[in-house]
Amino acid sequence: MSVILQVALDTPLHRLFDYRLATDTPLAAGTLVEVPFGRTRQVGVVLGETTASPHATKLRDVLRVLDDRPALPAELLRLAQFCAGYYHHPLGAVLLAALPPRLKNATPFAADTPWLVLTEAGRDAEAPARARTRRALLDALRAAPVARATLRAQGQMRHAAALVAAGWAAWTADAPAVAPQPDAPAPVPTAEQQAALECLLPALGGFGVHLVHGVTGCGKSELYLRLIAAALQQGRQALVLVPEIALTPQLEQHFRTRFPGRRIVALHSGLADKVRAENWLAAPAADVLLGTRLAVFTPLPRLGVVVVDEEHDVSFKQQDGLRYSARDVAIARAKQRAVPVVLGSATPSLESYAQALSGRYQLIELKTRAVAHARLPEIELLDLRHLPQEDGLTRPARDALAATLARGEQSLVFLNRRGYAPALYCPGCGWVAPCPHCSARLVLHRAAHRLKCHHCGFDARIPVACPDCGNPDLKPLGQGTQRLEETLAALLPAARIRRIDRDSMQPRAWAELGEAMRAREVDVLVGTQMLAKGHDFPDMTLALILDTDGALYSPDFRATERLFAQLMQVAGRAGRAEKPGRVLIQTAFPDHPLFRFLQQHDYAGYARTLLAERRRLDLPPFTRQVLLRAEAPAMDAALAFLRRAAADAPDAARIRVFTPTPAPMARVANLERAQLLVQSASRTALQAFVRDWRARLDTIRPRVARWSLDVDPLVF
Repeated sequence: MSVILQVALDTPLHRLFDYRLATDTPLAAGTLVEVPFGRTRQVGVVLGETTASPHATKLRDVLRVLDDRPALPAELLRLAQFCAGYYHHPLGAVLLAALPPRLKNATPFAADTPWLVLTEAGRDAEAPARARTRRALLDALRAAPVARATLRAQGQMRHAAALVAAGWAAWTADAPAVAPQPDAPAPVPTAEQQAALECLLPALGGFGVHLVHGVTGCGKSELYLRLIAAALQQGRQALVLVPEIALTPQLEQHFRTRFPGRRIVALHSGLADKVRAENWLAAPAADVLLGTRLAVFTPLPRLGVVVVDEEHDVSFKQQDGLRYSARDVAIARAKQRAVPVVLGSATPSLESYAQALSGRYQLIELKTRAVAHARLPEIELLDLRHLPQEDGLTRPARDALAATLARGEQSLVFLNRRGYAPALYCPGCGWVAPCPHCSARLVLHRAAHRLKCHHCGFDARIPVACPDCGNPDLKPLGQGTQRLEETLAALLPAARIRRIDRDSMQPRAWAELGEAMRAREVDVLVGTQMLAKGHDFPDMTLALILDTDGALYSPDFRATERLFAQLMQVAGRAGRAEKPGRVLIQTAFPDHPLFRFLQQHDYAGYARTLLAERRRLDLPPFTRQVLLRAEAPAMDAALAFLRRAAADAPDAARIRVFTPTPAPMARVANLERAQLLVQSASRTALQAFVRDWRARLDTIRPRVARWSLDVDPLVF
């Protein structure tokens, strides 16, 4: 007797597919199977069984049950169903997006034994004095097993192999239980931290959203650590989400130092596919899971607390495929599991801050820095209307950098534009190098002798002459971090300068950077937004911020909110210890209200101003939005699809459907992009509207290359 299975597949179709299993042995919901689909094979997720199928005579057989990997737990199935409903995305696509790439591949998967444990022989072993790393690894193993992926990330696999060869350690599939180890001594909490803990600790064991709004350097991380320690004492697990891959290695080391006897696993897209799969499989036995947005879908059977650090960061929103917000999904998961979720930021998103002001979230404020005598930095504006620039730097900025170096202190120079220059141009005829596939300019990367598009990835050799007029004297236009690094090297020949951007850094290099900064081997850091958050360098006393004015006249209504957050975060890197900090911002708009609030470190005042403005203009968070995006080879086709979509929209009260328009970046990778905005003051009404509308969108002909729905869009 055969069984008919209902299987979710990674397709754009909002339905399940029936397959015949040639056995009467039932399969649990969440089991992964390989099935035929058209002329291909796919991995799918079993969601249930049925006794009858409308396609009974055409059913195809399940090819293989993937019993080399665990079934998805019921909790993740519920979370995926929530995401499919809220984001109007096919359930199968949601479920498969939650899996690491290696686990949704039908190729047999044999995970390496993920845990390194100490053997009996290793308990009393002593590595040679000169083998400091092996000695440290032995000490770590005496406290707790160490994940293979952690050893890979820290470059310690050869040391692990040496311990295994000596018989002092062994690999095992399951991390054995270890005797409880005392946590490392914690610093004495400040009065503000203690008051915050008195609010947070009683919240363990029940759902609630707690927004920790604390100035930079106030010790938000210490709150997280103490709350997590309390959850671990109860035998529960902690999920900690961070916005940047770059923050995970240093945070992982911080957690290992604080919780020496605990199993800690990191999960982010910077890991190799096999390592990512192994960590995902190891997570159910872990005590703490640290990760970027994708970690929100990881199985954690004993989940006790969720922390979302830098909750305002746009990196938590996926911008393609399943366009989910990891922060919002984390809140939904915490609600399903009846556990608290803590959102932390020095500059909360207006959506979260409005929820806190309304009382839906508990607001916890930390207004002073945690280090004794540390003060928020003084913020000065350098008026570009009256101060000439040389290579992008004014005289006061140059003098401040030189003076900081002379005092033996460290500086940060922030420019949120990587590459050598934003464009290459011809001074003879005005030609600017365009991307042939996007409505964007090519960025000059002079060290690599290439022009690169930061939107589609196209790159080309630097032309020897202008293609329009033949002029061989082509010039860089503007300044990127590579050119700024060159400028600073000429200005400060004695300074040790380190550039930090996506072109120069890999995740494991962050640990080395932190050591170099604390050892005073770096005088000046120059970089992009990768430097703006999460880093604590006690000797950094100067932050110089360049070229941020573009956001002040951006058509994006969130641009000034993001700029304020970015400037506040960068400014917060200065003066985090006893030495006073100083922040210099070069701007041609020193009278803009944003800077007045920034100089006073008054996030609350600026947030209330923006919220009043948003309320007047009927913008989020006082309204809910959905963006229908369309891409086609020609703009006329994309707009025609959207006009038909608007005409087919259901009649609904309290719903406003706007006119289709080209996207701000109208062409990317040879596809023209257009968009249609829908909004309502009622989330319930908007969700009901979109459920009806989405079914109608599937019937529109002719079709475009791609269309997608973006619920709660952040990027237009």
